[in-house]
Amino acid sequence: MAMVAVGVAAWATLSQPATTPDSDAKSAIETVSEAQSLVQAGLMQSQYRDFSGAARSFRRALELDPENKVAWYNLGVIAQRDGRTADARAAYDKALKIDPTFASALFNEAVLLESSDPDRAVTLLKRAVAANPKASTAYLRLGRALAKKGQDDDAQDAFRRAVAIDPKLHADVPDEFQDSVSPSPSTSQAGTTR
Repeated sequence: MAMVAVGVAAWATLSQPATTPDSDAKSAIETVSEAQSLVQAGLMQSQYRDFSGAARSFRRALELDPENKVAWYNLGVIAQRDGRTADARAAYDKALKIDPTFASALFNEAVLLESSDPDRAVTLLKRAVAANPKASTAYLRLGRALAKKGQDDDAQDAFRRAVAIDPKLHADVPDEFQDSVSPSPSTSQAGTTR
């Protein structure tokens, strides 16, 4: 009888989860926090041009938190920098599955597609400026893509918006549109480039 009681006690102890719901939540928070630390380390490594180290940090972050859009995005940036277009697109697509309004990923993927798939690039750039209406460079690139498609009125509007946000971009507007999108003296200089 003592053996049965010991066996039942052992089974009861072993069959209980080692963690409680509260400790599971704490563990998940710690995992996400560790992933964020790895992303920060990867960003720092990128600043110091240690791109292979940065890629390792971003991959490790994704092992801990597969839904980390910043890690996916930065793997895309590194792949794009290295000329690995397919890898860059795949990484940007994963970031966009997590956050379809992630303007930086939309912009970078559009840049990759400007020559091979201009219609898709236009769609992505439109989504980028919808997500971030202050994305002056996205408006500029959208204007260029629309001009190539012969959509001059829409291109002019995109150029006008780019220059209104950041008057320094006026010099980058194609010659045939420059006069119609001249910056006004009251235009703010506080725009962003993406």
